[in-house]
Amino acid sequence: MLHRRLPAPVDWLVAVAVGLFAVAEEVSGRTAAPSRGHLFLWTAAGLVAAAGVLFRRRAPFAILAVYSAANVALLVLTPQMAAAWQFYTQLVLLFTLLSEVRPRGVKAVCGLGATGAFVAAMLAASSPPSGPGDVAVALVMCAIAAGAGLAVRRHRALAEQAAERGELLAREAVAEERARIARELHDIVAHSVSVMTMQTGGVRLMLREDQERERQVLTAVEETGRGAVDELRRMLGLLRGSPAEVPGPRAGLDGLRDLLDQVRAAGLDVTLEVRGDPVPLSAGLDLSAYRIVQEALTNTLKHAGATRAEVTVAYTPRELRLDVVDHGPREGRPRPGTRGSGHGLIGMRERAALFRGTLTAAPLPSGGFGVRAVLPL
Repeated sequence: MLHRRLPAPVDWLVAVAVGLFAVAEEVSGRTAAPSRGHLFLWTAAGLVAAAGVLFRRRAPFAILAVYSAANVALLVLTPQMAAAWQFYTQLVLLFTLLSEVRPRGVKAVCGLGATGAFVAAMLAASSPPSGPGDVAVALVMCAIAAGAGLAVRRHRALAEQAAERGELLAREAVAEERARIARELHDIVAHSVSVMTMQTGGVRLMLREDQERERQVLTAVEETGRGAVDELRRMLGLLRGSPAEVPGPRAGLDGLRDLLDQVRAAGLDVTLEVRGDPVPLSAGLDLSAYRIVQEALTNTLKHAGATRAEVTVAYTPRELRLDVVDHGPREGRPRPGTRGSGHGLIGMRERAALFRGTLTAAPLPSGGFGVRAVLPL
């Protein structure tokens, strides 16, 4: 069995429908069939069958087996034509069983056998005797119920596989993006440590000859810095997978205008608005803010089909806010049919979370799409 569930609203609906159908058929008289005695007992039996339908997902094989055995015994010991609700309840239980268990398992085979025994007893007890047409109709309805159950089980299994694969791809995307962020931050750290080491060397050269103790301390700091830079570069080689790879120029919000020029050349009319007084940002925060805007604009170019977009960079005393809003495709122009993998949004969220920020991305009522990142300063 793939999973077990408590009675869901749809189970209550089916159970109530079966119960009402059974009671109505027994009380009002069965269509094209002679009436049978013990009305109260048969009505109670219909309600018991409805209870079995309600809890059928908890033990589909046990409920079907008990229901089939009870009906076969009644049809053999008291030969009376079965009611329609008895047959339809059997079909519901058969559908549920085959939607929950392995198709070639023992329970599935036994369930089919129990249903076959029920149908045989039902046809044998019918009055007038069943003809080839009655047999064919019963077999076709059983086949439909069984086929529907198998189809639902297969669809559920495929959906679970797709969900597992989606989770795996999402985890891989997060790991890749974190590795990329780590590479960029290691570049920044290595550069900063190199600058500190060079400045220490410069101070050491400015010392007087009698400042030997200070010279020794600065020399130790300089050597430690060079060692740290070497270790950082080795780590960068491991993160990149290629020690010979040379990092490109560091990006930051100062490079937004060049980025927007590239986006305009690609066909997107984009404007930039800066609000508030720009403040110095740490290298990592500056780079992450730039990458968030870059990825948002890239998504707009690839997936939105938009022709206009606006970028807003707002500085406040406590946070940096980035807004990238597109206006969607022109009126009458359909959106592109391709959907993204979601890796871009994952990367932006990872960069925002790195600095304890938040990122929201959602369609706008006007038909466009908006991305907002809030990064604490």
